Amino acid sequence: MLWIKAFHIIFIASWFAGLFYLPRIFVNLALVPSGSDAERDRLLLMARKLLRFTTLLAVPALALGLYLWWVVGIGRGPGNGWMHAKLALVLLAIGYHHGCAVMLRKLASGQTPRSHVFYRWFNEIPVLLLTAITVLVVVKPF
Repeated sequence: MLWIKAFHIIFIASWFAGLFYLPRIFVNLALVPSGSDAERDRLLLMARKLLRFTTLLAVPALALGLYLWWVVGIGRGPGNGWMHAKLALVLLAIGYHHGCAVMLRKLASGQTPRSHVFYRWFNEIPVLLLTAITVLVVVKPF
């Protein structure tokens, strides 16, 4: 079980590293001046590859977490309200990941509906999610 926990943590950290960096690429895409097609294409390629790799990291992270919950029983039973809160935040992280994919498609199609300032603030969401999830798992406040 400790090996499964260790790999769960490694995949979660790797998944979130991608979620931390992808919106930074969006910031740079929003700042690309018109006519800089090479720069824009390079940033889009980076973003697509990062999203693909981040998605591949999310799958085992989530699968191992579900295994620990359903099979091993971590967080099940009475007195484990922290797990319900954690799972709600994990669902938000999955939604954030999906939102990044949607934003990337819009940016790739030439739409830049948001300013670089929006993407800078958007970039802080996974930090808050990971902080809250970590506190819930370690402290188990309820």
